[in-house]
Parts: sequence; C-alpha cells; structure tokens
Amino acid sequence: MSKVEDFLSAEEEQEIVETILLAEKNTSGEIRVHIESHSEIDHFERAKEVFHLLKMDNTKEENGVLLYFAVNDKKFAICGDKGINRVVPDNFWESTKEAIQSHFKNGAFKEGIIAGILKAGTELKKHFPWMQGDTNELSNEVSKG
Repeated sequence: MSKVEDFLSAEEEQEIVETILLAEKNTSGEIRVHIESHSEIDHFERAKEVFHLLKMDNTKEENGVLLYFAVNDKKFAICGDKGINRVVPDNFWESTKEAIQSHFKNGAFKEGIIAGILKAGTELKKHFPWMQGDTNELSNEVSKG
C-alpha cells in the first residue's frame, strides 16, 4: 500500500466525508479534500491545479474550498475560490492552516482535516447560507491523486 492509502483508514475517510456533509448542510459552499503522495511544484500552486481539475472553480457562487495534502512531502495547502476569498477575514486561511497543523503535529491527521473542514464550513455558512433550491454541486468524496 502507498503512503496515500495508509494516510487515512477507510473509516477515517468516511468520517471526513460525513464531516463535509455536516459542514455543507447549512451553506451553499463546497468543500473538498484531495490527498496525493507528492507534488513536483509548489504545494499551493498544485492545490490551485487540483482545484481546477476537480471543477471547484465552476460553482455558482465561487465558494469552493479545497484542502490539499501531499503525504510524502508532509505539506498541505488550502485553496479558496474568488467568492469566499472576497469575504473571509485576512487571517482566515492562516488560522485554518494552524488549526489543522496543531493536530498534525501529534499525528492526528483525521482530526486535523476535520478541524479544517469545520472551520471552513462555519465561515462558508456565515457568508453563503443555505437557501431554498441550493444543491450539492460537487462530490464530497475524498479525491486521491
């Protein structure tokens, strides 16, 4: 098994999917998690590429958030679309990164990812509340590369 497959158990992955569903329940925003082994380029640049590949830049309100993890590199990045970037406080992405990192330092990867999802979900709910007719525009499954 690769490090990507070992990073989260099937049960942990399912908990992350359930957390995404919970976080998106009260917002039109979209949250995705992507895990891969390594990136040849800067991790934030790679996160932006994956954001586009997952069609996260095609949401109606430009309010997608990607949590990107390069397991072998021990690096991660958070990428938000234009709509969310316009309204979050200046330090929001950095504080979200710190929330994830505090768990990762103790080897609690699932807990770190969940903390990031919940923090993003709370902010999305504030600026993009769920409205009648909103649909889930993107998959909630953890993507892997």
